[in-house]
Amino acid sequence: MGGSAEREALDRLGVLVGEWSVEADLPGADGPPARCVFAWDLDGRFLVQRTEIPVPGAPDSMAVIAVDPESGAYTYHYFDTRGVVRTYAMTFDGEEWRLSRERADFSPLAFRQRFTGRVEGDVIRGAWELAKDESVPWERDFGLLFRRSRS
Repeated sequence: MGGSAEREALDRLGVLVGEWSVEADLPGADGPPARCVFAWDLDGRFLVQRTEIPVPGAPDSMAVIAVDPESGAYTYHYFDTRGVVRTYAMTFDGEEWRLSRERADFSPLAFRQRFTGRVEGDVIRGAWELAKDESVPWERDFGLLFRRSRS
């Protein structure tokens, strides 16, 4: 395993591990909540997030959270059933979770996108925002409410 920056960054992610129900505040989002599971993979080097949305037309997704061994910086690699692939810069201090995609990577950038969430015990409250380009202000896209599931 890498240095102490990597270990500390991985340790902070531990608060996310487990199963969550997820509600979105989208028009027409009347269905049952989504199911989201965060689990360690590949000897604890990566945190994998899998989300299943029981709403027709809504994409299931998977994300792999990686940590740079030198700096402890996070990268969030996103994939979904539509074939969408995106890479986000990520920060996480154990309470505030931020994702940001403001420039094209290997996939086109039709709009800038960011997420900010706050971990409050067994709840994460967050919202996605988007901006069509740098000349327009950020607009709220939709909110998300994660609730830790009890087994």
